[in-house]
Amino acid sequence: MKDSMYKVQGISIRDVAPFVVCLLLVLLKGSVAEVWAQETLSIGQCRELALRNNKEKQSAALSTQAARFTMKSTRAMFFPNLSLVGLGVYDSGDGSQSIQGGMLPVGSVATGSFVPAAGNVAYFPGLELDYKVGGIYSGGLMLKQPLYMGGKIRAGYQMSRLAVSLYEQGERMTEAQVLQRADEAYAKVVHAQELLLVADKYHALLEELDKNVESAVRHGLRMENDRLKVQVKLSEVELQQRRAQNGIRLATMNLCHVIGLPLNTEVKVSSEYPSVDEALTLQTGDVSARPEFAMLDYQTQIANQQVKAVRSEMLPQLALLAKYGYTHGIEFNNRTLLDGWNFAGGVTLSIPLYHFGEYTNKLKAAKTKLQQSQTDMANKKELMLLELAKAANGVDESRLEVSLAEKTRQQAEESMKLSGKQYEAGVEPLSDYLEAQALWQKACEAEVGAHFQLYLSSVEYLRAAGR
Repeated sequence: MKDSMYKVQGISIRDVAPFVVCLLLVLLKGSVAEVWAQETLSIGQCRELALRNNKEKQSAALSTQAARFTMKSTRAMFFPNLSLVGLGVYDSGDGSQSIQGGMLPVGSVATGSFVPAAGNVAYFPGLELDYKVGGIYSGGLMLKQPLYMGGKIRAGYQMSRLAVSLYEQGERMTEAQVLQRADEAYAKVVHAQELLLVADKYHALLEELDKNVESAVRHGLRMENDRLKVQVKLSEVELQQRRAQNGIRLATMNLCHVIGLPLNTEVKVSSEYPSVDEALTLQTGDVSARPEFAMLDYQTQIANQQVKAVRSEMLPQLALLAKYGYTHGIEFNNRTLLDGWNFAGGVTLSIPLYHFGEYTNKLKAAKTKLQQSQTDMANKKELMLLELAKAANGVDESRLEVSLAEKTRQQAEESMKLSGKQYEAGVEPLSDYLEAQALWQKACEAEVGAHFQLYLSSVEYLRAAGR
């Protein structure tokens, strides 16, 4: 009766439950995409989505987590190691030993020495002692506490701590790369939108000119050839509009890929570039804030600790041992000699003497790797300084390019207005006016490209400076 409540026309709800769950997930994912499509994404939201959905960032975080677990495992080596141990041995050895009897003197013990009594002796009978090893087994708890390992445990723990810091800096580096890609993808969408806006403005100017020329041709004031020239320009700008629209579509798909949304999501972004700090101070002499520099430093420190770890193998090692357990075995005159619980304790000391150069060559290899790490750090620091200088030059040149592009666009706009007035007055041919409009369009596109390049240059500089 209970199962029938979950069946509809012979179909069990349990059978269709997985399908329903999958359908709900698909609908939920689609609704999330629709939510993003309904609002204008800011650069901050794009960065947050990129960091949340990026697989490289997730992998870097897992590497850091694994390094932390390794550090905790290494730290445990400082503390006692408690183990349950057991031993089972069978030995077929057996035999007997005779002790010869005889007359022994009888006396007393006084002032710590034996004093025999005159004429008093006693008979001591001979003994036959039989033994059999047979099976011996033992089990119990063993405690081992390192006392001095030549610094090996401490060096290993320091290396694990440095490894955690190393992976944290790697996570920072991955995060910076993800943010840079998100910024670039966002800026490309804005750049494509700006180019479409310029094309639309140019198209509007040509349409207005086409109407004026058509009216002038109809009244016999202009030649039909003038209108054909305008029509050719209109066809060209319509192609530019289509290219700009396709550019927006591709840039939007790329942004969706970077921030982890489906490629066909119709997201919207602001029509302006994110603000660039006008007072951004450029410096070219310090890269210590970069995660790559910190990673190189941690790698050098790890190599130094590795030298200490190898050197510890050449030093004495001392540890404390303690055992409590049960032992059974060895028969003596048909009686078990060992049968009971017992405690044992002591220390172990190991002093390396000679190993045919094994440890010496390992130490030399570790020192060579340390030197290699130091050399690599110095070399890559210079490369990062060069990269920083190049990025700073890029920002400086982009600022100048923006200033010149704005000035050029203003001049082209004034020239276009003047050419339009002269064309209307009949003192300038249409071709010159069309050329002035084309120059204005190119100047607007150059200004858009200059602002785009300035933003990308500033983002690259901030990454190169570790900011």
